[in-house]
Amino acid sequence: MDMLTLALDSESSTPLYEQLYLHIRHAIVDDTLTTGAKLPSKRKLSDFIDVSQTTVELAYAQLLAEGYIESVPRKGFYVLPQEELYVRRNDNPIKPLPQNKTYTFDLYPSQIDTTAFPFERWRRHLKQVVTEENRDLLALGPVQGDHVLRQEIATYLYHSRGVHCSPEQIIVGSGTEQLLPQLLDLLPDAKTFGIEDPGYPLTKQLFEHQNRHYVPIPVDESGLLVDRLEPERIDAVYVTPAHQFPTGTILSVSRRQRLLNWALEHQTYIIEDDYDSEFRYSGKPIPSLQSMDQNERVIYLSTFSKSLMPSLRIGYMVLPPQLLNRYRERYRHFTCSVPRFEQHTLAEFMANGDFEKHLNRMRKTYRRKLEIVATAFKPYEPAVSITGASAGLHIILSIDAPHSTETLQRMAESAGIRIKAMEDYYIRSQNRNPQFLFGFAALSEAVLPIAVARLMSCWNITKGGTSTD
Repeated sequence: MDMLTLALDSESSTPLYEQLYLHIRHAIVDDTLTTGAKLPSKRKLSDFIDVSQTTVELAYAQLLAEGYIESVPRKGFYVLPQEELYVRRNDNPIKPLPQNKTYTFDLYPSQIDTTAFPFERWRRHLKQVVTEENRDLLALGPVQGDHVLRQEIATYLYHSRGVHCSPEQIIVGSGTEQLLPQLLDLLPDAKTFGIEDPGYPLTKQLFEHQNRHYVPIPVDESGLLVDRLEPERIDAVYVTPAHQFPTGTILSVSRRQRLLNWALEHQTYIIEDDYDSEFRYSGKPIPSLQSMDQNERVIYLSTFSKSLMPSLRIGYMVLPPQLLNRYRERYRHFTCSVPRFEQHTLAEFMANGDFEKHLNRMRKTYRRKLEIVATAFKPYEPAVSITGASAGLHIILSIDAPHSTETLQRMAESAGIRIKAMEDYYIRSQNRNPQFLFGFAALSEAVLPIAVARLMSCWNITKGGTSTD
């Protein structure tokens, strides 16, 4: 009985039975109460610590439910043996994730201009959706996503990208990270995939996580080298034809046709990631590869990450009919990974024309920022040259300076600048002058020239295109 001597606090917000339960549990875990030890009866313990018998019953019931003690008929309550691993103290606690470092100038290409988001319009549509009249949205929806959103996406794709599809062909999901693994699952016969080099690192990681073999296919000023697919025995290919990431090149019309012919000849598929297609600043809009496809060999993939916000986590893919049947068979017991309230809010946002207005406004905003950046870098030529300035939210800086890429990156970080090196996107190493991606979307128009000047200063590049090193 001495082992259970304790003072319960009747003034505590923690119920008395829970205090008693915690005390006994700690005694068992600490081995103060050893395996096989008999606990006092409910009546004796309640009298001893001056609480009701119900309090003891509730505490014992919780200990029984969790497997700390057992009840032996006509004998009483006994401490059960505990697994060593369970009761042992953790001498190696899990370390928290390191905090993201803050920078004075964040030039990563994944950033957007958050100050321009139409919060009021989005809030209005959200309030219209989140009402008692829409309580049915609390239930699970269709695995492909709600029809109202798929209809809006189909309409938008037809008018903006020339994509021919019905809402039934569209699969809504929480971004490329969720959709691409599902898509790879639908292509079991594709043993070797071709992916662009350089390319988006997440794409490579997703293929690796799915244990799918891939071969890097080089990219030049006209896009993917389609002629490399045949010698490499590629079964399916992943491309970003409208705005290749990260080079910004456009897949030429002749190569698009050769790529479509290759897919038809081999009866395989092209995965078209329509990355950054919304933001083009010169020339006519580039039609999607899917719009040129007459034989249902293209799988179209896109998201709202750049056009609206990365945290929205809504993407979609357009499946050819033959793959749609396979998808419905394999995923019929799954649910859509995007919350239905967000789906309907986005559908309302698109149906009322707010999405199109937002895109038009952002095209003008990003075009102005691009012009400011290009003008700011002009005096530093030829030590710095710019490419990829016709579309997207970043440009490529080619640097002629007596430093390695690693050294330049360290110099930038020391100056409070976060900038991504081009070589980080290559699978096969390249021997070339240092190149960097300058993301201009997140910084204000007033700050952009300051960021350019700070970057040039930390790299010791002066106006007139010379390096002081």
